[in-house]
Amino acid sequence: MNQGLIPRRYAKALYKVASERNTAQRCYELMKALSTSFELSQDLKDAIANPFVTDPDKVRLLETAAGATPADSTYNDFLRLLVSNRRIDLVGLIALAYLEVYRKANHICRVEVVSAAPLPEDVTERIKALVESHLDGGSMEYSQRINPDLIGGFTVDIDNQRLDASISTQLKELRLSLLK
Repeated sequence: MNQGLIPRRYAKALYKVASERNTAQRCYELMKALSTSFELSQDLKDAIANPFVTDPDKVRLLETAAGATPADSTYNDFLRLLVSNRRIDLVGLIALAYLEVYRKANHICRVEVVSAAPLPEDVTERIKALVESHLDGGSMEYSQRINPDLIGGFTVDIDNQRLDASISTQLKELRLSLLK
């Protein structure tokens, strides 16, 4: 069975229940934290995939990894549902799918700016303003990172689109045009 279809179905179901309970935003925050934990910790991935780790231990581990409290009943109930349906091993993929579902439903675009060196504050603000003017009323989650391989300039990723104003790309294009 398609490993992308199952997580997406669970994510949609979680979003529906969380919306009904007015906890969709809190679940979004928990799923973001959980996704980050999975991204940063191979040990977490290994523990969830390990058949010798008990299901209650996996649930406690996932509650801790997301920063969930006993008051986060929607999230905690969802983990128990995954255990009862024997789908707890898909929780990392479900978290990513939930983030997509939530962002789409709330018109949130992920914007990442990658530059060769830290950008001055005024340039950052201009980029944010320019991107925001093209979002048609949506909001953005903005992040920045440094990649010295760009040599100079920057790239802006907005969901699945890229604006590439890096010197390394310009050099590649120049090299290709010279080879013609």
